[in-house]
Amino acid sequence: MAQHHQQQGMDSALFERRLRPVYDNLEVGNNRKALQESEKLLRKHPTLICARALKGLSLLRLGRYDESHGCLQAVAEEKPTDDSTLQVLSFCYREMEQLDKIVELYQHAVKQNPGNEELLAHLFISHVRVEDYKAQQAVALQLYKAQPKNAYYFWSVISVVFQGIRGPESAIPEKRKIYLGLAQRMVDKHIKEGKMETEQEAFLYLHILKLQSKFQEAWEFLTGELCGKLYPGAPVSMKFELLKELGNWRELNELLMQLLDADRDRWDYYKEYIQSSFELLKLSTKEQENGENDSLARCQQFLQRIIESSERKRRGPYLARLELHKRMREEQLPAEQLIGDFDELVIEYFQLFGDKSCCTHDIALFLPSISMKQRQALANKLLLESGVTSSELPQNKEQMQKHICALQISRMCGSHEELSADHLLAFYTALKLHYEHGRCSFGKQLLATEMGPSDPYALLAANVMYDLSRRENKSDHLFEALCLLQYVLRNSTSNFHVKLLSLKIYHLFGCQVGAQEMYEYLDIKQIQLDSMGYVHCQLLPLAGRFSGSRSVYDATLKFFTNSYKERLEYIALTYRFCTFSKMEEFMNFKERLTNSLQYVACSVEAQICDLVSCYGNVQQNLSTYSAMSIEPAEDRIAWHELSDNRDLEAIIRWDPLHQVDSAEERKESFDQEVEVLQVRSLMLRLLASFLDLYHGSTGKDVPPEAENATLELLRESWNGLFQRLRLMNYKPLPQKFLVNLLPTRLLLLLDLPYERFFDDLAQLVLDLHSGSARLVDQCKRVGDHVVEIMELCVQTISQSNECNGLDGLWKRREKQQRVSACLEMLSLYAFLLSVLNDKLQVSSKTKTKKRATGGKENGPQPISEKERSQMVHELMRQLKHKLEACDASIRNWKAPVLPRDLSSFMSDMSLKPEVEATLIGDVSATFKDSHELMVTELRNLLKDKIRMVAK
Repeated sequence: MAQHHQQQGMDSALFERRLRPVYDNLEVGNNRKALQESEKLLRKHPTLICARALKGLSLLRLGRYDESHGCLQAVAEEKPTDDSTLQVLSFCYREMEQLDKIVELYQHAVKQNPGNEELLAHLFISHVRVEDYKAQQAVALQLYKAQPKNAYYFWSVISVVFQGIRGPESAIPEKRKIYLGLAQRMVDKHIKEGKMETEQEAFLYLHILKLQSKFQEAWEFLTGELCGKLYPGAPVSMKFELLKELGNWRELNELLMQLLDADRDRWDYYKEYIQSSFELLKLSTKEQENGENDSLARCQQFLQRIIESSERKRRGPYLARLELHKRMREEQLPAEQLIGDFDELVIEYFQLFGDKSCCTHDIALFLPSISMKQRQALANKLLLESGVTSSELPQNKEQMQKHICALQISRMCGSHEELSADHLLAFYTALKLHYEHGRCSFGKQLLATEMGPSDPYALLAANVMYDLSRRENKSDHLFEALCLLQYVLRNSTSNFHVKLLSLKIYHLFGCQVGAQEMYEYLDIKQIQLDSMGYVHCQLLPLAGRFSGSRSVYDATLKFFTNSYKERLEYIALTYRFCTFSKMEEFMNFKERLTNSLQYVACSVEAQICDLVSCYGNVQQNLSTYSAMSIEPAEDRIAWHELSDNRDLEAIIRWDPLHQVDSAEERKESFDQEVEVLQVRSLMLRLLASFLDLYHGSTGKDVPPEAENATLELLRESWNGLFQRLRLMNYKPLPQKFLVNLLPTRLLLLLDLPYERFFDDLAQLVLDLHSGSARLVDQCKRVGDHVVEIMELCVQTISQSNECNGLDGLWKRREKQQRVSACLEMLSLYAFLLSVLNDKLQVSSKTKTKKRATGGKENGPQPISEKERSQMVHELMRQLKHKLEACDASIRNWKAPVLPRDLSSFMSDMSLKPEVEATLIGDVSATFKDSHELMVTELRNLLKDKIRMVAK
């Protein structure tokens, strides 16, 4: 027997060595070579199960999915127990996102080796990936019985906690209470037995107590001997939180004073300290102890002591003094008497920190607490304090930064709103000169990653020119600002604020090439694709560049797909290393990304884009559709969990504070984007139901009656959605300032004939399927819609050409969206007709007399397959003519003409003469290139659709 085991060990080592080339090739991405190596090994050892699993992985990586599936299924059916094979299969299923199959694998393996610690641990982690907390708990207890380690015991504890706060029963308060109570008792038992060992176990116990609102118990444990020994590095924020919950403001106040003495620049501590001082004031007033202002006077004295005793000037205590002043005024307490004049405090702060770029944001925190009149007076004082006037330029970099700060504050106080057009133009010219002076004097020899110190002048200038353009409804001022921003970008290549504003202006003018260049220049990566991607991705649909848009979606969706797998592994690692403090953070992060509006919207738009752009024969197009795995009957979007992960503060703004409501703008835009997604998702599912009714055999096992019912249900939802949207009476997003989000597509979708067109298409598809006598009328209705859409497209292009004589850019984006939307509807219709035609042609040949026997008793006979096929032919012929009319119109679509000639712009730019010509010429060429590329793409799209319906 011993000899057998030794031989088995030798075989294992030998096979491991022979499998090494396969692993190595897979690791470096040489999947073809890996497949060859695995097949070579299998020829010698056909029963080597791990080699077969590796062959399946190689085939999967090569995109040969059917072969891979067969290979992996055969291996899985043998119920392997060796670690190597299980790991390879797990890897395959993770790549295919079939996580439930990993659970099955390890369940079979554990049945054959019930006490195997490693297999049980893998089974536990497989349950973690599918978030089956109840199964996790059972396996963790099995593990603890097999190997009584603390880690396994606490795996079961955290599994119970998650059943209470995240499981299916977490919404029931009684169940939540039961689970959390059980988790606490489990840890209490461990503490009594003296088995608690690590700081993470102590953290988990504290967390369980807090989840049950047992704050006194949590405080006693946190300040007790055991926690002090196990968790000496417990974050101070835990103490803050518990002291606040317990209402122990005096102890919190004293704790914060100690912490601030040690770390004098912690703004977050100062805010907590001031809050605690006000709470003590309320207590002293109730108890009628001490003086009314005792706690606030102590607070002021403490802040003053820190200011006076600090060796170097720190922002924290000065900001805290302003915060205290603001809070006292809110409570109608004598702030001026205790602290001093507010304006003087702000001016002192400006004198000390005005040369730092953060100063504007710091002062802006306190502006809403004073009246408009006081704001403007303060802004004027700051401008005087900067020492820069209309006749004097900044003498050094610090003075320039103070001037920039004062100008930004001035705009935030509403100073620019009252200026006339001439004054705004003069102000723009001054800003431009200040930028150039600052660049030449203080912006030389910068590192590639540094922003030019005078760049904010140009950013402010762009905002001023937008104000002017909007006031006059003309694009020339904003075009000039765009040229200035491009000039800044040549001098300061890493200034992402300039790139973001340029991107916004290019989109505003409907220039996709310019917008794409700026987006690529921003080099947005990883999580930024979610938080920042909205600046470009949400503006691409219906922008006239279907294929260009698809590549952007691909890059974005790749991040979400890859990071989803990574996020699952991060969560698995938190269990392996028992880092309970990070678990919920990772889980919340995973949920926010999984339900991200950006992710869901890009997924839907990418699929619509694919269907619009289909150019192959019917079978190829149906294969493309089938690969999308759209289930019309199933709405896979968790609408109530959609997450708004946009970073709307990425684009810096200094707009008048009384005119800006960021929270309302975010809510309004998010609501509208969700409604747009509702329309687009339902349109996609509705179209899929049309196709499935005729080609249900494309990988879907659904009876025709169910498909019919699904179509009817979706059609009802489609009409209901549009009725609700019209009742909601949505308004376009405000465009008062350059930084405001551009309007969503919602009103465009409501304005164009999407609703009626897809509703009548649904009826046409149903009538064609049943052979209804109404079919002739329905064909006419759909045909009329096609004429209407074609005329709308032609008319929009005609209007665009007419506008060129006045201003070719100001309404350009709107025109492009309308044309693209028309072509989108006609392209989807062309794809549908080609599928219907293909099916009816086959049916009319195979069903000659099949229907002749039925329907005699119930009125008119259904229209024959042959007649239906002829009707579809006629619809295709009509569509072909209308597509040709659209193509002729697009061929004559003129490129946007600038409202002024280039030489006029050059004289106004007044930059370096050698720069002006190339700069303005390059920006103009970008607009011309963008138009030509869009026209080429749209015409190619139309040629494909004309070929598709030319039967």
